[in-house]
Amino acid sequence: MAKNDSGNWEKSPFIICFGEILIDFVPTVSGVSLAEAPAFKKAAGGAPANVAVGIARLGGSSAFIGKVGDDEFGHMLSKILKSNNVDNSGVRFDTGARTALAFVTLRADGEREFMFYRNPSADMLLKESELDLNLIKKGSIFHYGSISLIEEPCRSTHLAALKFAKKEGLILSYDPNLRLPLWPSADAAREGIKSIWEYADVIKVSEQEISFLTGGEDPYSDEVVYNRLFHANLKLLVVTEGENGCRYYTKKFHGRVGGFRVKAVDTTGAGDSFVSGLLIHLASNPDLYKDEKKLKEALVFANACGAITVTGRGAIPSLPTKEAVLDFIPKGNEQPHCLCLIS
Repeated sequence: MAKNDSGNWEKSPFIICFGEILIDFVPTVSGVSLAEAPAFKKAAGGAPANVAVGIARLGGSSAFIGKVGDDEFGHMLSKILKSNNVDNSGVRFDTGARTALAFVTLRADGEREFMFYRNPSADMLLKESELDLNLIKKGSIFHYGSISLIEEPCRSTHLAALKFAKKEGLILSYDPNLRLPLWPSADAAREGIKSIWEYADVIKVSEQEISFLTGGEDPYSDEVVYNRLFHANLKLLVVTEGENGCRYYTKKFHGRVGGFRVKAVDTTGAGDSFVSGLLIHLASNPDLYKDEKKLKEALVFANACGAITVTGRGAIPSLPTKEAVLDFIPKGNEQPHCLCLIS
């Protein structure tokens, strides 16, 4: 992402986000169980949808492909995408299944635990015949997670969309976004997440996901990342590290970028906000991974996106604007130590 001659930020090329969109019910107070929560705040969520809105909020251009129920929540979510300047022409409605719901428990430190209602939910039922391939063709980046790999027919649809995007020359961006309670078993989750690993050009993982995917190996080891997670076609792997910001790995260099000091209220959507901040830079500069200085600048911006998001409740309601991020980053990109951040 760069400024043009008039001093305005240039519009990013089109970024397509594929997967789930749902309703998060977030408790109005932290540090209590779901049963103890006095009330819940309704918020649009779902990692790929969060990324799509995050990109648009930052001044980029994005679309979302997925499925919701033909119910009030589903139509509300589709309208939220549109009202946030996300292309929702790839959204499909299912008359036989409800829109997915998730109740989120907030611990005192803002970290989350989830209870999902998907039995099945509409997002799991997207068919390959319902894909808008012309919409994917317009993209420069195709971003996705792993939840759409759990059940058929969405798994086959995901694979078809991913392979089509690859054939069309889009950059493939993967955030596994592990949600273990949704998978039949830990082994199924590990196998499912790794089943499409080799397709991705860009991967974002958390330190916890490294431990899970490697069977408990040291998530802070550069050797583990390169030997166990980096593959021949991968251009960039980013590890988000909570209070320590993030690490980055390419074929030629690796390093760390610090985070920002904020008080965490709700970490829901922080990682998605981080991804939005990274992808909007990558869309404008596809060779970003080759220039360490520019990559670090992009990651400072992405860290700031995540930090701002954790200061509000709910994912989409808390995603920042480009102006908010630029105002938040200290002049000269000084990076105070982070108390919370991205998972």
